[in-house]
Amino acid sequence: MATALTPPMGWNSWDCYGTTVTEAEVLANARFMAEHLLPHGWDTVVVDIDWSDPAARPHGYTDDADLVLDVHGYPQPAPGRFPSAAGGRGFADLAAQVHALGLRFGVHALRGIPRRAVAARLPVVGASDDVTTADIADTASTCPWNGHMYGLDHAHPGAQVWLDGLVAQLASWGVDLVKVDDMLAPFHADAVAAWSRAIERSGRDIVLSLSPGTALSTAHLPVLRTHAQMWRVCDDLWDRWQDVHANFARLARWAPFQQPGGWADADMLPLGRIGIRAERGEDRASRLTPDEQRTLLTLWVMARSPLMMGGDLPTSDAATIALLTTPAVGHVLRTSTDGRELLREPADDGEVVVWSARSAAEPTRYVAVFWTGTGTRTQSLALSALVGDAAAARRWIVRDLWTGTPLPDPALDPGRLDAQLTFQVPSHGVRWVALDPV
Repeated sequence: MATALTPPMGWNSWDCYGTTVTEAEVLANARFMAEHLLPHGWDTVVVDIDWSDPAARPHGYTDDADLVLDVHGYPQPAPGRFPSAAGGRGFADLAAQVHALGLRFGVHALRGIPRRAVAARLPVVGASDDVTTADIADTASTCPWNGHMYGLDHAHPGAQVWLDGLVAQLASWGVDLVKVDDMLAPFHADAVAAWSRAIERSGRDIVLSLSPGTALSTAHLPVLRTHAQMWRVCDDLWDRWQDVHANFARLARWAPFQQPGGWADADMLPLGRIGIRAERGEDRASRLTPDEQRTLLTLWVMARSPLMMGGDLPTSDAATIALLTTPAVGHVLRTSTDGRELLREPADDGEVVVWSARSAAEPTRYVAVFWTGTGTRTQSLALSALVGDAAAARRWIVRDLWTGTPLPDPALDPGRLDAQLTFQVPSHGVRWVALDPV
C-alpha cells in the first residue's frame, strides 16, 4: 500500500466545532477545499471526536453519553447531526460526497470499546459463541479526559475480532484516514499494533493517525514506524505563541526521523476562524499575529509535519486562505528532504533559530531564519553556515518563499569566505528563502 508517502494536508473539525460538527458544516468545508485548496495539495477532510454523540455540546464532553451504536457496539454517526447516516448508512453517503469532490475522508476514533456496549454484553461476531463485549473489555483502562470508553483487553483474542469488525465497517464507508485518540499518553503499544492489524485486514488503504502526543519519546519510534503513518508529538495546540514556541524543540527532535509513510505530527493549524463551538475559547479569529502564523506554517513545513487546518474554511478571512495557498507551502512540504535545525542561539530577549532543507529533486536549498524575541532583528549568517562549506563555493540566487520574489542584490558570489546573507526578521517571525544555484 502507498500510504502517506508525503505528509497529509487537510482540514479537521476540532478547532472550530469541537465535538459538535454537523454534516452540512463538513460538506461546506469540503466544497471550499475542493474549489480553493485542492490545487495546492490540501485533499483530506476529517470529522473529529464524538460524531456518535447526539447530545454533544461545545466546551467539553457529555458525561454518560448515549452514544449511537449498532448491534455490535460499533459507533454510528448521530443522525440528528448527520442526516445521511439514517437507516444504518453510517458515513457511506458523506464519504461518497467528499470523494466526488476529489478529496479523501477521515474520521476520529477513541481507543477501546464503548462502555454502553460493554454494559449491553453484546455478542462478538466471529469470536467463540459465548464471547461478549463484556469479556473483551479492560475496565481498568480508561481515558483520563473522556469517559465514553473502556480499553480493550488485547490479551483476549475476541478483542482483535471486535476491532477488526469496527475497522471493516470504517473501510466499507470509504474512510481514508482514522485519527485514533488516547493512544500515546500513556503509550499503548498493544492498541497501536491492534489497530494496524485491523486496518491491514480491512484491505483498504487507510492512514492511521495517533494522538495526543504529550511528552512523546523517540524511543517509541520502532513501534510507531511499524504500525502508523502519523503520530502527534504534542498535546492540543491552540492559537497561543507559547504553544507554537514549544514546538521548536519538539520538531527539532523529531525532524531527523521523518520519512515517507511515517510522519511526526505537530498538531492542527489554529488559523482563520476557530472556536465557533470548540473545546476552548469563544468564536474568534486566530489570536496568532500574521508573523506568528507564518512562523507556525514555515516551521511545520520545514519539519515536514502533516498540515491539518483547524479553522472553518468558508468563513475564514482571505489572508488566511492566501497563507495556506502560498505555492511554497505545499511544494516544500511534499518535495523537500533533510529538514533540520542548524542553529539555535540566545540573543537579547529571544532566540535566533535557523532551519534548512533540501529539494529532493533539484539542487535548491531552503532556509528559514526565525526570531522568537521582540522587535525586528537584523541577523547576518554566513552562506557556509546555511548550505555547508562545499556548496558555499557555488553562486546562489536567493528568493523569498512567502512572496515569491528575489531578495534585493540576490546573487552571492562563489568562493568568498565572508559571503553572508542578512535578514530583517520581525518579532516572533521568520524569513523563509530558497537558494537556487546559478
